[in-house]
Amino acid sequence: MSASERPESESPAALLFRDVRLIDPASGRDGAGALLVRDGVIAEIAERIEAPAGAEIIEGGGAVLCPGLVDMRAALGEPGFEYRETIASAAAAASAGGITTLAALPDSQPAIDDPALVHFLRARGAATGRLTILPYGAVTRGCRGEELAELGLLREAGAVAFTDGARAIHPARLMRLALAYARGFGARIVQHPEEPSLAAGGAATEGELATRLGLPAIPACAEAILVARDLRLAELTGGMVHFSRLSTAEALDLVRAAKARGIAVTCDTAPPYFALNELAIGDFRSYAKLSPPLRAEADRQAVAAALADGTIDAVVSDHQPRDADDKRLPFAEAAPGGAGLTTLLPVTLAEYHGGRLPLARVIALLTAAPARLLGVEAGRLAKGLPADLCLFAPERVLRVAAGALPGKAQNTPFDGRALEGRVLGTWKAGRRVFG
Repeated sequence: MSASERPESESPAALLFRDVRLIDPASGRDGAGALLVRDGVIAEIAERIEAPAGAEIIEGGGAVLCPGLVDMRAALGEPGFEYRETIASAAAAASAGGITTLAALPDSQPAIDDPALVHFLRARGAATGRLTILPYGAVTRGCRGEELAELGLLREAGAVAFTDGARAIHPARLMRLALAYARGFGARIVQHPEEPSLAAGGAATEGELATRLGLPAIPACAEAILVARDLRLAELTGGMVHFSRLSTAEALDLVRAAKARGIAVTCDTAPPYFALNELAIGDFRSYAKLSPPLRAEADRQAVAAALADGTIDAVVSDHQPRDADDKRLPFAEAAPGGAGLTTLLPVTLAEYHGGRLPLARVIALLTAAPARLLGVEAGRLAKGLPADLCLFAPERVLRVAAGALPGKAQNTPFDGRALEGRVLGTWKAGRRVFG
């Protein structure tokens, strides 16, 4: 029986990958080799390994075998928005994208501001057999930005960090308290980097394009304004701040300078911000309406440069499932957000194919780096660790078609694109869950 025919509940006692390019940024490994899995954990990594009796053998044909991807920002739809996405459908999409660990945003309905909901998400992830879900705890009750949630209790329950998701933590005093409180137990505050009063009601980045299309606009400096404030608060409190989906040169310059001064700041971006610019909204193309909005070409280039120089610590999917009714509206009224689980790897690989990043650096941004930021034992290949693995062919083409993506969410800004980098198989604790 082939791996693709095996019932999903069945897992081989021994599994050997041969003729693969092993890339493990955490250890610096990058070269041809073999990897043996026994009872769901990595048993051996070497140049050559003899196949144990009865082992299933995967002949890689030179494809890349790396740790399962770690996505540190995704909305799941469940609880509260199951019509957009469920945990089961998100897990299927994640597996198709090589993702085995995912940090789930808390701005669901209800918000993840109660320890019981943290336990719920972790258990639901485990129940899929495909995906480890790492819940974020809400910074404020209901993600409403009014009063702090019980951060200590959420942390004890397993929250990996704290954020209000797509809502910026606006009151400066509240952000100061959150940073100071979270510092006591070594947790990050993850901020949506947009000054809310400047962003309210906006649909595109302020400039010639937004004016020509007659769209309500958000000045690009709304990002840098909030970043500058929160860097100062992080310096004041000694707390750890993480900015998610940075998209402008000005904000990245601020983070770069703050890192040089020793402020505890990290950041990520998402593929649209280095692969697309504002022209992608075309004639009111709502699939390309995102939050933050797509930027000018100079900002896109600045994001790509910040990936190359290490200013940006990780790349996230920023998976925001929407249904047809969310998007089939006038552009200004359509809900922002794009599906990103399946396209996370191939879009990021474009930086490798374009000669801007080494392949190992691309894999690091999607595995070891986010795992380190989240403080979890994932994103690396080592003996004794669960065999969470992704096998992919960097040169094989994936054609993106809205309506044909795994999972419920089809609202991809990359609809119609041919991307290089196809996932051939995904394994969770040694069990094949895709391919």
